[in-house]
Amino acid sequence: MLGRVFPYSRALPVLAAVLFKHNDRKKEAALGRRPLTWKWERHPYYNLSVKILRAGNIRTTDLLSKTDCYVALRLPTASPVTSRTKVIYNSSEPEWNETFHYRIHGALKNILELTLYDKDIVLNDKLLSIVFDVGSIKPGRHFKRVFQLNPKTKEELEVEFLIEECTDPPTEVITNGVLVVHPSLCLQGAIDKGDKPEQREKGERHLRLSVPGAYEKETCIPCRPEPDQDRQTQFVFHADREQCPQLEVQLQRTLNVVQDGVSHGVEEQTTVLGTGYLPISSLPIDKEVDLTVPLGEEQSVDLKVKTEERYKDLDVRLGFDLSNGEKEFLVKRKQRASQALKEALNLKEVPCKEEVPIVAVVGSGGGTRAMTSLFGNLSGLQLLHLLDCVTYLSGVSGSTWCMSSLYEDPDWSQKDLEGPINSTRNSVTRGKIRAFSPERMKYYFQELVSVEKDGRKASVTDLWGLILEYFLYQKENPSKLSDQQESVRWAQNPYPIYAGVNVRHKISGRDFAEWCEFTPHEIGFRKYGAFVRTEDYGSEFFMGHLIQRRQEPRICYLKGIWSSFYAANLDEIWQKVTGTGTAWIDSLKDAISVIDDSQKKKFKDPFQLKTRLVLPGGILSEIFKDFLKSRYSAGEIYNFTCGLYLHRDYVDVTEFVAWKVTFGSRQLSDSDGQQAEVPRDREGLWNNEGLEERKL
Repeated sequence: MLGRVFPYSRALPVLAAVLFKHNDRKKEAALGRRPLTWKWERHPYYNLSVKILRAGNIRTTDLLSKTDCYVALRLPTASPVTSRTKVIYNSSEPEWNETFHYRIHGALKNILELTLYDKDIVLNDKLLSIVFDVGSIKPGRHFKRVFQLNPKTKEELEVEFLIEECTDPPTEVITNGVLVVHPSLCLQGAIDKGDKPEQREKGERHLRLSVPGAYEKETCIPCRPEPDQDRQTQFVFHADREQCPQLEVQLQRTLNVVQDGVSHGVEEQTTVLGTGYLPISSLPIDKEVDLTVPLGEEQSVDLKVKTEERYKDLDVRLGFDLSNGEKEFLVKRKQRASQALKEALNLKEVPCKEEVPIVAVVGSGGGTRAMTSLFGNLSGLQLLHLLDCVTYLSGVSGSTWCMSSLYEDPDWSQKDLEGPINSTRNSVTRGKIRAFSPERMKYYFQELVSVEKDGRKASVTDLWGLILEYFLYQKENPSKLSDQQESVRWAQNPYPIYAGVNVRHKISGRDFAEWCEFTPHEIGFRKYGAFVRTEDYGSEFFMGHLIQRRQEPRICYLKGIWSSFYAANLDEIWQKVTGTGTAWIDSLKDAISVIDDSQKKKFKDPFQLKTRLVLPGGILSEIFKDFLKSRYSAGEIYNFTCGLYLHRDYVDVTEFVAWKVTFGSRQLSDSDGQQAEVPRDREGLWNNEGLEERKL
């Protein structure tokens, strides 16, 4: 233990050094920074025209013919729909001359993705992608760009851009300098299925409702209600008001067709009988209306709808300042720490609050070894009468086992730590075989089923959290992270900060990894300045608003998040075991190169994203990537930043973490941090299910 290894006198120089360092921090704080909270910004709209002209010398992936090319355009900040050109068959020099129009907002980082495909009968081959920052285009004049795809074979794609001022008036947005919030529309409605006479025909008829870009997926409603069902069927969609969303209603008929021939069976065939559209932005706000949507061929559907607009009252806190609960804690803790410093340093008088340093104790990962180490260090600080001088206590992985156990007692730091140490020692030294007994396995299964019923996706990470619960307590532990607010209400203990790392599916930790903070009051990303209340963690958010509240997970599940092993992919595990990793797989992965002419310019816009060319690795690459890069056992939680955008000048914000940081044995470069992208659609920051993968 620390107190038994280091004598009292050796701790004093360290504490004095912290005091001197505190003056340096005060000087740094005097430097100008952007506001720490969100603010209003007014920006204009622009009309963007993208004309796909031609491509040249395109290589073929077919054996007997040339390429059948088309270009797909994706600009998620302006439209949820992926547009595409017509297909030019059997040509290595295709010409399209097709123009696509977008309305873009001046506050957003508008990134256009152009993807060149070779159309095939079975599967379209993705030849390449170009990622282009629309912000580099000057308004009012045509800008023709020839993207050099392969200098050796002289492959190229020629595109013409034009940005003009829009007649729509400028609008205000909420932003913290990194993230931007648009107004959202909530469409609530009902379909009365009992007014129409039944039509006798083969097959089942149903209505398919969808809003492109909405948080919710499509909804299918049978036209004939079951006897025990209500005549009116409810539906709800949340969408971005600025993208002019519209409700699409399709009347479909499904038939079960018996297949003849070699393979006998029943095939389900769906036919679209009619389609209708309803512009959501045209509906009155906060007023219920009855209307009829024509579906064509003398068919229609009657709807009762109501639209609500949500904007100002955000449930996601945007800002780089501390939470109110943490601010109140700091004021009270400085009073306690000043008295502790006076006693520890034998001062004549109590230091004023400006002289009280902020001291943090940080615990590393490493399972029971890390837990034991942190217990010993805290006990040593207590023996030296220095524990009350500590403001923050932070940890990852095994250190969080120690922290979460201590903070179940609201006054743990004011008591002898030998009690919690002995209790934990007795728990971890017991036999582990009962953790896998039939009784415990039944308990695990029931808990994971309960997780699924609550709307979350159960994973191996959650199972590991339940196993840890048995290792540390031998019983169910109902405590939650928000319960620890009682442990810091009077600043009687250091403020706990638990840490986890967010990773992405099929992407290495050295390419993308970012820290997430877990505290008793808030959980969030300081990198983006986005936080939610701890009680709301695990609920569903869209565009900064809480749309589906779910139960706060028990702390045992958070311990699974704060661990690391089960979120690692096979490539990272292999590198950890052998020290070499599977470097040979890098030769098969997608090749990304910068093809930006702005590097040659004397005056370069520091906020402009470099144009990048992405060459897919091919089918073999996807097979190995699925096997080695996928995070099969990673835990997932709903992404509370879903629907938020990146500000066009987010790189200029000092608080945005864009410097080199070490993650394990890897490093994230400046460019990796500056090129982080927050798609507007349901993918949010993580994956196409709107779920956050978590890893430590």
